[in-house]
Amino acid sequence: MARIWIASAFVLGAGLAAVIGVAENQRYDTREALGAALFFDVNLSQNRTQSCATCHDPETGFADPRGVRLGMATSLGDDGVSLGDRNAPTASYAAFSPGFHKREDGKWNGGQFLDGREAGLEGQAGGPPLNPVEMGMSDKAEVIARLQENPDYVSAFSVLYGENVMQNPDAAYDAMTDAIATFERGPAFAPFDSKYDRYLRGEVELTKQEDLGRLLFFSQQFTNCNICHQLRTSAVDARETFSNYEFHNIGTPANSTLEDQLGRQVRDAGLAAHIDDPAQRGKFKVPTLRNVAVTGPYMHNGVFKDLRTVILFYNKYNSRAAHRQINPETGAEWGAPEVAENISLEELKTGPALKDDRIDALVAFLKTLTDARYEPLLAELEASEAKN
Repeated sequence: MARIWIASAFVLGAGLAAVIGVAENQRYDTREALGAALFFDVNLSQNRTQSCATCHDPETGFADPRGVRLGMATSLGDDGVSLGDRNAPTASYAAFSPGFHKREDGKWNGGQFLDGREAGLEGQAGGPPLNPVEMGMSDKAEVIARLQENPDYVSAFSVLYGENVMQNPDAAYDAMTDAIATFERGPAFAPFDSKYDRYLRGEVELTKQEDLGRLLFFSQQFTNCNICHQLRTSAVDARETFSNYEFHNIGTPANSTLEDQLGRQVRDAGLAAHIDDPAQRGKFKVPTLRNVAVTGPYMHNGVFKDLRTVILFYNKYNSRAAHRQINPETGAEWGAPEVAENISLEELKTGPALKDDRIDALVAFLKTLTDARYEPLLAELEASEAKN
């Protein structure tokens, strides 16, 4: 097991190896190091085939690349058969989502998962191992029994969380999720070293197309992107995560491929699944745009494969042109919304219709939000697109 997670860790760059820092006599001498090991440990799933990193792969922007490779709309479970009904979001920059709360203006904000049902990273880390269509463990005690198979884990938990922590399944499970969350709060998940970040530091220049996309993105006149995808008050803030963590229904079409694979209709209630309020039906948390170019498919149900399609979908709300009402991936009209009520039309209809050059500029700018270590992956995707 140690060889598996250490090898996986090194794809993140030499800096992560220093962060983990496995000492000779104490392999997991910090909570972050322990969390890194747990993040990559397939033994925490029923059939020992799936870890956190399976659906949040560090080689592909901490998202799940298997859907694209296997023709699946969402993630396969540990049993190799079960299929989730939501697209696994990137874990990149997830630590910046505030705890789930209701703001003074009455709007829900923050949390983890697409519906915000867990307040923080600890709750998110504890969900997949016990989810029957994900890692499939029956209960916390079974998970802790797997941890106890590894004497290095037992030693580390005793040192880091108390000598008797493994004797109480609830306490031990909480310690496990704390360690994973600590790892996820580390620099490997949020390096802020994309081309955009380097541009802000004066290290590189943007191309004319990328710079046009930047101006359009942050414009109060020409697009509506930053209404939901800007957290900071300044357009040059070095810690921008490109999400205000609000919840919106943008009229995302149902994913017929997913419904065929699941064998049932999907009308995801979103935020209303855990908030007893019909006004929240169909609303999902605004995702970060960090690494968005390498973490497709897109939307909560994975209905769009291409980033440009996403921009075109938004643009359809502001354009009367007939060709703008056609989904380029299907050649047909945009599908009906999965949930037709509560669509955020006020936010969606605030910008003018965009011509192709401006749509392409926005896509070019979004590509600059790719972390440096994923730029080779971005180049591969662009080369593949050029061939097609």
